[in-house]
Amino acid sequence: MSGVTHETQSAQVKIVSTVAAKLEQMLEKLKKAEAFARSSYQTDIFQMAEVLVGSQDGMNALADLADRFDESGVFAGGAWENPAKLQPPLVSGSLKTQGVYPIVEILSELRVLAIAEQRSQNDQFTAEEAQEFLREIMALNLEYIFPSDTEEERITGGPHRESGVRLFQLLAERLGLAFLRDNVVFELEQIAAQRPIVTARIRRMIEMAERIPESGNQEAINQKLKRFTDAVRAPTPMSVTHAGLTDYRAALTACETDSLIAEADEFVQAIDETGLVAPQYAILLRYLVARHPELLGAALGLSESGAAEFEKNAEFSRQIIKVAIYPGTCQSILGLRHVLESGYLSRQEVKAGLDRLVNLDLLPTVRRQLLAYRTKKDGVSANALLLAGALSVLGQPLGVGQGMNPTCQAARGISLWAQCSPAFVLEMVISAARDGMVELPFEGQPVSSAHTIATGRALDLNLDPVSIVLVPHLDRIYEEMMRRVAPRLEDGHRWVNPAFYGRWVPSGFASVFADGSMTQVADYADFVRRFFATHHPSYNDGHKLMYPNPVGICVTNGHGDYLGPHAISIQRISEGPDGELRVYFFNPNNEGRQDWGGNVIPTVKGYGELAGESSLPFNSFISRLYAFHFNPYEEGDAYAVPEEALESIEEAARQSWGRAFHWAPQ
Repeated sequence: MSGVTHETQSAQVKIVSTVAAKLEQMLEKLKKAEAFARSSYQTDIFQMAEVLVGSQDGMNALADLADRFDESGVFAGGAWENPAKLQPPLVSGSLKTQGVYPIVEILSELRVLAIAEQRSQNDQFTAEEAQEFLREIMALNLEYIFPSDTEEERITGGPHRESGVRLFQLLAERLGLAFLRDNVVFELEQIAAQRPIVTARIRRMIEMAERIPESGNQEAINQKLKRFTDAVRAPTPMSVTHAGLTDYRAALTACETDSLIAEADEFVQAIDETGLVAPQYAILLRYLVARHPELLGAALGLSESGAAEFEKNAEFSRQIIKVAIYPGTCQSILGLRHVLESGYLSRQEVKAGLDRLVNLDLLPTVRRQLLAYRTKKDGVSANALLLAGALSVLGQPLGVGQGMNPTCQAARGISLWAQCSPAFVLEMVISAARDGMVELPFEGQPVSSAHTIATGRALDLNLDPVSIVLVPHLDRIYEEMMRRVAPRLEDGHRWVNPAFYGRWVPSGFASVFADGSMTQVADYADFVRRFFATHHPSYNDGHKLMYPNPVGICVTNGHGDYLGPHAISIQRISEGPDGELRVYFFNPNNEGRQDWGGNVIPTVKGYGELAGESSLPFNSFISRLYAFHFNPYEEGDAYAVPEEALESIEEAARQSWGRAFHWAPQ
């Protein structure tokens, strides 16, 4: 495998070298060309650049040539010709468009970088102005410096999103991130508050943040950043002294009981503060299993009920740690702690399901996909990875994410089932991993993922192990169910959601759209009244949600423009700390802070959110809602909803996503 990788890398280097040499020649030809012939040479340059932006080596090669762009006339005659007229807020839009514009934008930024580094000069744009321009676009485009998995980025990122990421990674390396230190710490706190299962992004951010040079008057920020850095690297004095994992393990053998417990307490504190687990904690727990099993309950930092659950299932808990908890799967310790706190191991069906994962005969394709999930070759088996992933999903159901995939329904389902029926999730995982199929009933007939038409789209497998196994099957089943109801004249989610998600979804259904094709909004005021009458405690006779409620929202960007439908789940509805009624919901893209325009900005902390929840004021949430389920036997007084509330919500809807649809007269 390493030989193949080396050959691939060598071929890539050769391609970059060849194309860069041709580009250099073309720049010289463009410089000497007559005005009427420039456009042809410019087109050739843009095509070569499109090849180079496909790799980081190619991006570096372009940066090395960027001091020649202006003198050669790369931007002559176009909107990017004068860098002094460039506007930082427009950069993001250019990178997300189709055609040649993203390539020209990237070349323009590299040209500005050459000016900032004084490798090139421009009479109308000084090096100081170039540096300020680049700092501003970096501050406006943190999503490229710290790539995330938001719904908007998946929809609007464009074909050159990865090239944009490479560009900003280069800018960050060349210019540093000292001015971004405050921004980075804020991002870390916000992402960590959501407690995602897949923590690769936040760990990358921490790694990059370490490169940010410290500046004066930032002691508080520096301390916060250090806490995150310590949490993933060395949160205890012993882990600092013995930095290597092997050395750390050896040092444990010299510790007395009190020292071992004190060591564990510091790991627990770091986890509680950041949601992140250091690999040394896995080593400590494995050491305790082998040498001091009587200390494990205390070392996990469990509550009284969690400790009782551990003692009741002590032998099985020790077996789980031996099989699934390694430095490479250390993040699953957080899931294990929550599984114990939830009392899941006392459910025989859950215990049996976890036990079956240990020796499950995995399909070769599943085994390969799981092993590819590893961050490094550490000897962890595919079964261990799957068991560790199951602990994370059962323990952190609101940490499930869809990655860069349009599969919000599948991710929402895994989260819902993990909350309502953990044994059901394990049953599906076993079927998918061993048999290569998942089957769900639909209107009296089974729908099997093995007998549905493949979508043909490749899935990004930067997911948790359970999602890696399940999402392809669930995605196909959901699409097949929607295909079967397509001829019906109403929104297909009316029938598909109860079938797909199961008995936890109420039978009542309301949609703002008059037809299944989602083209015309009808009876909007009645839709809003019904949501009040079924979800607002002042109008629904005080009925609370029994289970997460799968609903559909119209995703909008910061300008309120409609991006598309998206599946989320309402977790609960209650007053926030300030007394305002809020909707707390699960967003499967694991980034619940998107600006939806019109001052509708979900929050993930500070307003009473539990880990993994987003929230909005009740009326703001409705303004982006397009479909929901409800219990028709628990519908309250729709007529009592104030007219001013209805008018305000409708106006917010019309001025955002509603602009993309025709509204039928009411």
